[in-house]
Parts: sequence; C-alpha cells; structure tokens
Amino acid sequence: MTLIAVATIDAKADHIAAVRAALEAVVPPSRAESTCLRYELHLDNKIPTRFIMLEEWANEAALRAHETTPHFKALVAAVGDKVVNIDVAELSKLA
Repeated sequence: MTLIAVATIDAKADHIAAVRAALEAVVPPSRAESTCLRYELHLDNKIPTRFIMLEEWANEAALRAHETTPHFKALVAAVGDKVVNIDVAELSKLA
C-alpha cells in the first residue's frame, strides 16, 4: 500500500523566497527517486507564508529512504532557521 505524506511548511515572513527556492530545488531529485509516485509543491492561496508538499511513496520504507538522501538533507539545512513550523502528516488511503 502506498503512503501519502502532506508536509506543511510555514516560512518566516522575511524568508519566503529562500524557503520557496529550497523547496523548489528538492522537487526534481525527489521525483527522480524510483519509489516516488508523486511530489508536488503548492502555495497556500490564503496564507502566503505556507507551503504544502503533497507526496506519495511506494511504502513507508520509501519515505524513510527519501529522508536520508542528500537532497532532502540539504533542504532541511537550508530551511532550518527560516521556518516557523513544519508538520508532516502520514496518511493511509481508506477509499
């Protein structure tokens, strides 16, 4: 069964551009991972500091492997002090 992850990233108001650039940079290498089924970056239309990453992975192990990649680690380092909050929901599809 695939695993859906929804990451909500709230940037500090004075770091929106830097957070966006870091998030955009991680999309292509993440999509290139063989176990990545979907990796989409979105901006919340009502909250300009909020980014949403919609992800689908082959399974939980695939997501955990993604978290060990150089591009993911670079993202974490790049946004570290530029965000207010990061929340990741891991979902199982019911219907």
